[in-house]
Amino acid sequence: MLVVHPHFHPRRTGVTSHTELVVPALRPLVDARAMGELLDAGVPRITAREVLAAAKADDVIWHAHRNNEVLWGLALKLLRKRVRLVFTRHGSNPPGWLTRWLFAKVDALVTLNDEVAALAGHPSRIVQHGVSLARFRPPVDRAAAWKALGLPGSRGIGVVGRIRAEKGQGDFVRALVPLLDAHPDWTPVLIGLAKGADLDWARSLVAETKGRLVLAGEQQDVVRWYQGLSIVAQPSHREAFSMVHLEAMASGAGLVASRLPYLPSVVDDGRTGFLYPPGDVEALRALLARLMSTPALAEAAGRAAAEEAKARFGVEREARALAELYQQVLQSA
Repeated sequence: MLVVHPHFHPRRTGVTSHTELVVPALRPLVDARAMGELLDAGVPRITAREVLAAAKADDVIWHAHRNNEVLWGLALKLLRKRVRLVFTRHGSNPPGWLTRWLFAKVDALVTLNDEVAALAGHPSRIVQHGVSLARFRPPVDRAAAWKALGLPGSRGIGVVGRIRAEKGQGDFVRALVPLLDAHPDWTPVLIGLAKGADLDWARSLVAETKGRLVLAGEQQDVVRWYQGLSIVAQPSHREAFSMVHLEAMASGAGLVASRLPYLPSVVDDGRTGFLYPPGDVEALRALLARLMSTPALAEAAGRAAAEEAKARFGVEREARALAELYQQVLQSA
């Protein structure tokens, strides 16, 4: 069996990172390759010509993550009878007519949590994302890791992810502004891409903090930021599944996150992180004030989160679930 994860998208996204992570994790279990552009050079690759050649004599699982990739898979299936289609639905919004039509054309649909499964309105297998525990791990010394970032203050508090309104960075800043004068040793930072109008908006957030907020931009090596930050906030208003939660937990940072529908199954509120109602700036402010005043609380939650990530959220677990699904797809063909 050959498993192909295509990546036909013009820019890097969370799906890109997921593809780069899950394909190598699948390799001990199945012959897994990626196909497309913008992927890390170390990810095993395959060409369309090689897929067509392989499908003459072997079963091929085409595991798509976007509509255009499913359409490619349907074309392959017309050319080679041994191609089977698996589709992971990443979006947290209701699917459009084309996406719903594609659901009926694939051999198996994968969703990330109960919410996405319900929105899909089609039978699916829930397979939660995993994180690389070899890459995302607690630092030996968080204070030293923060100092190595070259930013002022002795502690960092920040948001990781693309900067735009629905990701909640505005809530984070509004919650934090009244707290900054009382905590001069804390430096707020946004780590992520901001372009065009979003960049203008991000700069306005810096002005709201009177220059205290640091815009770190998109980072190729985000691990060192997770290891340096004492508190990672994830204030998003909506997500199908955010890898930030798992990456922060595995890195032992104190996680403060909006209570998205699926998140209580990931974060044990008060033990491995702290949850608040999405968009509730006052509730977010209260949590941040408590943790910034008593950093030991964030440290304890970070330690518990790292242990939880080791036990439950390694990418190897996700790979095993997918490999099992692939076998079931072939057996039912």
